[in-house]
Amino acid sequence: MSVIGDFTVPTESFALAEALASHPETNVTANRQATHSPREVFPFLWATGEDLDAFGESLAEAPAVETMSVAERADDAVMFRVVWAEPFQELIHDMVDHHAAIVEASASDDTWSLRLRFADEGMVSSFQEYFEETGRRFEVRSLWHPSGPRQREYGLTPEQYEALAAAVRAGYFDVPRGASAADLGEQLGISGNAASQRIRRGSAALVRNALLLDGSDEGT
Repeated sequence: MSVIGDFTVPTESFALAEALASHPETNVTANRQATHSPREVFPFLWATGEDLDAFGESLAEAPAVETMSVAERADDAVMFRVVWAEPFQELIHDMVDHHAAIVEASASDDTWSLRLRFADEGMVSSFQEYFEETGRRFEVRSLWHPSGPRQREYGLTPEQYEALAAAVRAGYFDVPRGASAADLGEQLGISGNAASQRIRRGSAALVRNALLLDGSDEGT
C-alpha cells in the first residue's frame, strides 16, 4: 500500500538557501507539474511576502536556478517561471531513483516542507538512509496511507481532504474564525498560502461532486 509522508529539509540541502535567507519574510509554494523531466519538476513558484521584486532578483541569482521570469502577478503574490540548473535536476533524479514522488513543496526562511509519496513504507527508510549518507537530512514529520473512501467519492486529493478536515476541526470556517490560514499551514507543515489554496480547491471539488450532481454550476 502506498504511503505519503511530510518531510522537512534545510534549504541549504535542497534549493534557494541564499534567496530565502535574504528574504525571511517570503514564503514560496511550488506548483507541481506532471512531467518526466527533473528540469520541469517545479516550473512555477508562487511567492508571498514583502518586496517580491527584490526576492525575484535573489531568485534569479540562486545557484539552483538557470533562468527565471515573472509569469503572473496578483495583489499579494508573484508567480515565477523557473528553469532549474543541473545540480538541482540531479538531486530530483536521486529522489526519484529512491522511489519518492514529489506531491507538494513549500519553503520559507531556512526550511523546505515536502510531501512525498512512496509505494510502501519500507522505501521511506531506505530513502532517508541514502540521503543522510550524502549529507542531506530529510526529516519525516508524519506518514499516512491515502486510502480514505470519502475523499475519493467527492473527488478530493488526500492533501485537500486533510486540509479541509483540519480547517473544520480548528474552526477555520466558524464566525468569528477560530484559526487562520497561517495556523493551518503550521499544523500541516506548509505555508499559510499553500493551506489556503488547498482549502479553496478542496471546497470547489467538494461542491462540484457533492452538490452539483448534474455537472452544472448553475442554480435551479
